[in-house]
Amino acid sequence: MAVVEGMQAPEFSLKNEAGETVSLKEFAGDKYVVLYFYPKDMTPGCTTQACDFRDAQADFSALDAVILGVSADSEDRHNKFIEKHGLPFSLLVDEDHQMSEDYGVWVEKNMYGKKFMGIERSTFLIDPSGTIVKAWRKVKVPNHIQDVLETLKAMGNQ
Repeated sequence: MAVVEGMQAPEFSLKNEAGETVSLKEFAGDKYVVLYFYPKDMTPGCTTQACDFRDAQADFSALDAVILGVSADSEDRHNKFIEKHGLPFSLLVDEDHQMSEDYGVWVEKNMYGKKFMGIERSTFLIDPSGTIVKAWRKVKVPNHIQDVLETLKAMGNQ
């Protein structure tokens, strides 16, 4: 089943870079969740995207939003990524890609004629009631953070 705007977000409970369990329900009734799926730590596009979120962290916090990144990388690799780029938010470990499948972002990709399964860069904005209010799929990194911030502001959450 495809995850679409207006539906309840699939619940998740995953370890972050510190081995702590992070669940969607812990933000219920309190925070917006900016849940972004990205292919791989330390790659150019993913680094740019993570740093864009990092640089806008204060803006998201002011709008009662928490940022969570998700990839199939390990805790150790997430830690290195966070340390190298000073990321102020958690990165969730989805090594078995179950959460990525639940959100419909684990897809067949094609690079240089080679087909493989991987994460399609996507972002979901989840409101405090757990509803997906906006879904961005096949995200292009430039200006994406501004789109997410503008959508949050438009929710009247200022």
